[in-house]
Amino acid sequence: MDAGDLGSRNLTVTWVDVPPGAEQRPHSHPDSEQVYVIVRGSGHIWVAGDTERVAEGDLVFIPPGAEHGIKNEGPDPLVYVSAASPPVSMVELYDEQLAPELAGYDDEH
Repeated sequence: MDAGDLGSRNLTVTWVDVPPGAEQRPHSHPDSEQVYVIVRGSGHIWVAGDTERVAEGDLVFIPPGAEHGIKNEGPDPLVYVSAASPPVSMVELYDEQLAPELAGYDDEH
């Protein structure tokens, strides 16, 4: 659910699949607090300079403005749900900051 979807004014919720060996580039959201809930797999997350191992069932809080990212270091996909408030446009975030080389990778041609 991207910013504005389904009538949402104060929340973004995103399901993310991270392939083995892949990572989310470090980034921050100046005004949004965020939480990651690890659904499957394992890896490492860094938040404001602190690195922790994460695995299924873990919940990580990310304060507004904190630089953060996550890396899948396991053999299986790392799957997590991210929720942010106020909302962060995931389309803009991935197109411009995290994976510009993958922007539109799943668009129909």
